[in-house]
This record gives sequence, C-alpha cells and structure tokens, in this order.
Amino acid sequence: MNNKAMSDLQDFQNSLDIKFNDENLLKQAFVHRSYLNEHPNLKLEHNERLEFLGDAVVELIVTDYLYKNFKDPEGKLTSWRAALVNSDMMSEISERIKIGDFLMLSRGEARDTERARQYILADALEALIGALYLDRGYQECEKFVHKYMIPELPKIIAEKKYVDDKSYFQEKAQEETGITPRYQVLKEWGPDHARHFEVGVFLKEDLIGEGDGLSKQEAEQKAAGKALEKMGWDKK
Repeated sequence: MNNKAMSDLQDFQNSLDIKFNDENLLKQAFVHRSYLNEHPNLKLEHNERLEFLGDAVVELIVTDYLYKNFKDPEGKLTSWRAALVNSDMMSEISERIKIGDFLMLSRGEARDTERARQYILADALEALIGALYLDRGYQECEKFVHKYMIPELPKIIAEKKYVDDKSYFQEKAQEETGITPRYQVLKEWGPDHARHFEVGVFLKEDLIGEGDGLSKQEAEQKAAGKALEKMGWDKK
C-alpha cells in the first residue's frame, strides 16, 4: 500500500460509513502474509487472525438474520447462509467496495488475477469485519453486513444459487438418464501450496463438462456447472 493509498483510507471509510478508532487495525486487515516476506520490517501482523475472527462474526450475524426473518427448515437456512458467505460472494462484495485498492501483497501475488486473488479478496473482507468487530463492536459489524451482504440474499434465493451444482447435476443425471456422474482429474499443475486441478465430469464415457480450481472439490463444482449448462438443466 503506497502513501497515496494510505491517505485514501479515510475516503474508504467514508464511502462505507464506518470509522475506525485504531486505523492500524484497518490497515492490518489488508496485509497479506506474502507481503511480510518482502517487507519484514512492517510494524503490522498479517490479516489471518482477523480473518478467523471475522468469519465467525459474519456467520453469527447472517445466522441471526435468517433465523429471525425466515421460518424455513434448518437445512435450507444452512444452504442460504453458505451461498451468502462463500468465497465467490465475499470476493464479489470485496471488489465492489474496492478492498483490492488497499491490499498489501507480494509482487507475485499482486500479479495474480486468477482464482487465488478471489480467495485473497474474500479473506480480506472477513479480516475487515474482524477488525471492525475489535474496534467498534458487534453492532457496527451487524450494520455493515446488513448493508453490504444481506441485500444479496433475495437473488441467491430467486436464482437458487444455494443449490450445489454437483449435487443438482447428480440428481438430474439420475432422473433424466439413469446414470450416476463420475469425476476424473484431467490435469494438475503448479506448486504444492497453489496446486491447480482440471476435472472432467462424465456420464458413462461421455465428457459432459470441465472445470478448474485450486482444489479438486472446486474443480468438480465448476465442471458440474458447465455440465448443467450443456445439458440445459436449469436450476430455476
């Protein structure tokens, strides 16, 4: 984060209608572990402990909101919550509120525009909420989550984004074809700490969809999503 970015932190807070008493907590929320490898003299810790705290705070706030506003069974509420706080949604919100402008990353991480960056953005949003909790308390975090995250819920419900692609593809494949899908790793590459996987989903010997990700599970989900599109099995 350069000097200009530091000076812009006030504008960032104003844009989100938040105000930190200890601005170092806010700065720490943006410090990725990789940055400290290149800047060991930085007088701030990385953001992973704040992320750990923020994750729990977000889950409680979202759970409380769902419990108080919906009478649906626990299983459905759990699926809605998972869709609202997953890395895709968190990174999207993080991008929208411009957290990426303030991230402190190593040169290598700063160049990464793939899935790894989405995880970093999602983690930084959780760290921001963790920092806000320490600095201003639960109610300020609740206001933040209700303003920037809860409004995504109607779209998640309407578009059935809470329905797991892999589970839904299996259900539809068995219903429509009588075949249980199988998944196979087609390719993997990258170092151990940032392994990438390309996975295909097959109906018998036919390759229906492919997907890639930083885990086999993520790649399987993406492959199932592609397969749903190819087969025309809309979740709506």
